[in-house]
Amino acid sequence: MNSPNRRQFFSAALAAGAAEAAEFVKPKHFTVDCQSHLFAPELVKFMLKRKEQPYAYEKDGATYVVVGEWHRRLRDNHMDVDAKIAAMDEAGIEMTALSINDPGPELFGAEGREASRIVNDFIAGVVRDHPDRFFGLMTLPLQDMDLALEELERGVEKLGMKGILLYSNLDGAFPDEPQFRPLFAEAERRGIPVLLHPAYPVTYDETKAYSLTGGLGLMFDTTIALARLILGGVLEEHPNLKLVCPHVGGALPYLIGRLDHQTQVLGRGADKITKPPSEYVKGIYLDAVSPIGLAIRYGVDFVGADRMLYSSDHPWVDPKLIAGQVQSIGLSDEDEAKVFGENARRLFNL
Repeated sequence: MNSPNRRQFFSAALAAGAAEAAEFVKPKHFTVDCQSHLFAPELVKFMLKRKEQPYAYEKDGATYVVVGEWHRRLRDNHMDVDAKIAAMDEAGIEMTALSINDPGPELFGAEGREASRIVNDFIAGVVRDHPDRFFGLMTLPLQDMDLALEELERGVEKLGMKGILLYSNLDGAFPDEPQFRPLFAEAERRGIPVLLHPAYPVTYDETKAYSLTGGLGLMFDTTIALARLILGGVLEEHPNLKLVCPHVGGALPYLIGRLDHQTQVLGRGADKITKPPSEYVKGIYLDAVSPIGLAIRYGVDFVGADRMLYSSDHPWVDPKLIAGQVQSIGLSDEDEAKVFGENARRLFNL
C-alpha cells in the first residue's frame, strides 16, 4: 500500500490536478462519499453453488468471482465493513453511500429476485448496524420489471434505501430500452436518485488487450449509456429524474460538443429531444472519481459546483486520492463544501 511507486503515483496525480496542488488533508467540511462498494458475503456463497455465469470458485485459498471473461480475485477488504470504516476515518468521511459492485441481479436469470434480495438485505444490514456512517443504494432484478418495482418498493419502504444503483448495461441491454422505462418513471415519482454505474462492458473484447477494460471499457460503457438516455428521450420525459453519472460522466462531457453538433446542426438523432444534449448533461449530477484534478475541474465548470459529488470508488481507489484531487483544483470554500457533502445531503435527503 505504501510502496515507492504508489507514493510516486499519488504525488504525480496531485501535481497533475493543479499547478499548486497540496498534499491531502482531511476535509474541513462534512464529507459524504457517494460511491463506495462491498461484495455481499451471502451473494458470494450463493455464487459458489452456481455452475453458470455469474459464479464464484475457490483456488489456492482465494475466492474468484466470474462475470463474462473476468475472473476477479476477492481481497480481504472487498467484504470487510470495518476496513471500510477505517478508510473512511482516515479520509475524514462522515457518511458513505454503500452499494455492491457487479454482478447485478439481471445476470442471474430466474434467480435474479433472490440475488437482489440477498444484496439489498446485506446493504440494509450494514446501514442498520452503522446508521450514522452509511446509507444504502439498492440493486434491482431488472430482467423482470414487475419484480424490480416490487423490490424497489421494499427497498424504500422496508429497508430505508436512499437510491438505486443502475448498471450501464443490463446483461447487454442498455437502460434506455423500452422494457426499463418504468423504472425511471417510478424513481422520478419517488424522488429517489439513480446512480448509473458501469458494468461488465459491451466493449470488453475491444478493450481487454493491455488491460484497458478497467481504464477505458468501463468508461465507454457509462458514456454510451448516458448518451442513449439523453438521445432516447429519457431525460426529456423525466425532467425531475435525479440521475448521477460517476467518474465525471465517463467521456461524455469531453465529447458532448460533437453530440450537440450532430443533433443541432446535422439533425442526427434529435427526434426525441428538444434541447442540445449538453443541456441535459447540465441537469444531472457527476461524481468526482478521477485521479486527475483537471477532469474534476472541467466537470465542475460544466455542470456547476451544485451538481458535483465527492466519491471514492473504494475499495478500488483510495478515498484520499480523490479528496486530494478535489482539494487541488482551487474551489472556493463554499463550493468545496458543496462538493464534499452539501450536495449529497440535499440529493439523498440525509
